[in-house]
Amino acid sequence: MKRNAMIALAIACMLVLAACGGNNGASSGDGGGNAEGAEEPELRMLMQYSLFDPNEDYMAKAITEKTGFPVKYEMLPAENADEKLNLMVANKEDFDLMKLSAPQFFKLATAGALEPLDELIDSYGANVKAAIKEPSWQSSTIDGQIYAVPETGSGISIGEELIVRQDWMDELGLEAPTTPDELYTVLKTIKDEKGVIPLTGSKDAIFGDISAAFGIHNAWNETDGTLAHKAELPQMKDFLTYMNKLYSEGLLDSEMPINTTPKAIEKFSSGQAAMFRMAWWNAPGLVKALEQSAPESEIAVIPYLQSAEGAAEVGISTAITWYIAIPKASENKEAAMRFLDAKLADDVFKSLAIGEEGVHHEVKDGKYFPILPKFNDDLNNGSAYMTGTNEHTYPDYWQARVRKDPVLQHYYETFQANAEAAEIIIDPMSTAPPIDAVSRNTQKLNKLLTDAVIMFISGSRDIAEYDQFLEQWHAEGGAEMVASANEWYQSAGAGE
Repeated sequence: MKRNAMIALAIACMLVLAACGGNNGASSGDGGGNAEGAEEPELRMLMQYSLFDPNEDYMAKAITEKTGFPVKYEMLPAENADEKLNLMVANKEDFDLMKLSAPQFFKLATAGALEPLDELIDSYGANVKAAIKEPSWQSSTIDGQIYAVPETGSGISIGEELIVRQDWMDELGLEAPTTPDELYTVLKTIKDEKGVIPLTGSKDAIFGDISAAFGIHNAWNETDGTLAHKAELPQMKDFLTYMNKLYSEGLLDSEMPINTTPKAIEKFSSGQAAMFRMAWWNAPGLVKALEQSAPESEIAVIPYLQSAEGAAEVGISTAITWYIAIPKASENKEAAMRFLDAKLADDVFKSLAIGEEGVHHEVKDGKYFPILPKFNDDLNNGSAYMTGTNEHTYPDYWQARVRKDPVLQHYYETFQANAEAAEIIIDPMSTAPPIDAVSRNTQKLNKLLTDAVIMFISGSRDIAEYDQFLEQWHAEGGAEMVASANEWYQSAGAGE
């Protein structure tokens, strides 16, 4: 009896140990591990096009080392990427993961080519759940089901702001303008006294600091629970009237309609223009060029302009950057989700985002700084491999990339501080899923609006005709697009 009892106890212990060995340590997802010691299946992942070999890059090897998953990476072609993607899906090629743009995601999800992820996330995605904030999930939810892991960028980050030749401002005794009226006075004084282009730019930079002071913040704007596209806002006429005044009086670059961004930068950095709306990522090249052409020059950033009501506001979109989907044709759906979950474990994600402390980055005053050139050598292509970010920590990690250069860091941090001193208005469509009528019409209607705005500003079309233009805009898809946007907004409860 005693011997039989000992045997039974030994068997029971073995069963307990076997039950406890069900997670290989690569993922902390609830119930999400592979059996102890078992090899993970090789996954096949489709990425967006880029100029490097995705299977030979440092990041590919680091991901496998950190997660335990071997992965074969392939890229879409540079040209006709959508056609190639559609052909792959039609042929049921055995990809396990796809990194998709918004239009690509919407088309495949609505065609039934993507796996709903709700059950997989519940079973194997504890880290995924913890990393991604609730609003982001709305963007990948269609008809009540999640079809992708949404990948955000660097969080709330302001990209562009007006800069001015401060040495000329000092010479003329001018203070930084705080309103559109004060901006007009500054530009007129510069034109009269310096004989240079007061404000240069390209047609891509029409909307921004100045339009925000007129209440035009983003592509989509919310009033009393209803969405309106910026083309529909009554403030557009006031904004265009102001810009036309600048243009007609020679205060705005006459070549703005044909300037490219590099051309506008060249005009500012060569001393032909006094003011320019700069993106912080262009700062190092612009500053270096200006130092060469005018060594004694100084640049100042103009704080965001105030509206007639005295409010300084800045618009921003926090839209999802990419969608990480599992195709219906995948034979490794559970493993694919466990892989995504393993990459979003806190320590793993940090190491993939900014590398190892003391090797790729260092911490100073609570901020992450890159160790060069090792950071660039190993992590330069890191964002291409991302399959979702930890939205709570990534904005801090990501800033290591802007601290590669003190000029880059200065302008990035100045822009963000100025935005925090103002009121940041987030585009209410930022968390929307791809909507058919919006996806189909946005590119065409944006071009229609930009072309018309250029004509109104330059005076080749009378602003009195704006209502006529708006009728055309609505007829060519705008009405359908706005109606669909509002249908989503109300269904999501955002308009309540």
